[in-house]
Amino acid sequence: MKVEIIKCLQDNYTYLIINEENNYACIVDPGDAEPVIDFIQKKNIKLKFILNTHHHYDHIGGNNDLKKKYKAKIVGFKDDKHRIPNIDILVENNQIWKGENFEAKIIHIPGHTTGHICFYFSKEKMIFTGDTLFSLGCGRIFEGTYKQMYSSLNKLKTLPTSTKIYCGHEYTLNNSMFCLKHDKNNKNLGKKVLEINDKLKKNLPTIPSTIGEELACNIFLRAKNLEDFSKLRDLKDNF
Repeated sequence: MKVEIIKCLQDNYTYLIINEENNYACIVDPGDAEPVIDFIQKKNIKLKFILNTHHHYDHIGGNNDLKKKYKAKIVGFKDDKHRIPNIDILVENNQIWKGENFEAKIIHIPGHTTGHICFYFSKEKMIFTGDTLFSLGCGRIFEGTYKQMYSSLNKLKTLPTSTKIYCGHEYTLNNSMFCLKHDKNNKNLGKKVLEINDKLKKNLPTIPSTIGEELACNIFLRAKNLEDFSKLRDLKDNF
């Protein structure tokens, strides 16, 4: 499997997961259809599925145009069936979703929204975390609770350290500044920030990160308890 990173809207990333044997593909969280269509047409890709991590419009805004043009099926969490228009396939926590030659475990990770999920492709060692886990950060809590978000992040912490993380936004620079402010003696973080700045100077995505890198550098994953996590989340909201 190959993952292509497609920028859309202001700072969103959508991800095209391509089976190179037959050029079948899934698209993750297409906030805008146009850049996806442009890429697909250039590469002669056959879009089969649209995978949504949650219902926010900047993650589903391109769904209907892509579904109409390519007859792709929309996959999303069962509790979001009334919030993701024209959804075709309802999935639930811990389910192994299979489509064509794609296979991913569904992990329910509420906090940012109550119906937020991630798609974990264990064979390919990659996970699509939407707006729950970012590189050096985590999502704002809109519908869920601090406890839910903390629990969701703890679920992700148990994945193999080599797992690649594909998140929903390019927030890494701002996240790194916050982490440095509150974890300034972290040598791993200092090294990570240098790598981030180098990528950004070259106009490259800072994504993907890995679970191992986040365990070493992400202050939200390093929080010792719910109270510490909650304080950090409040501070980040006003950073």
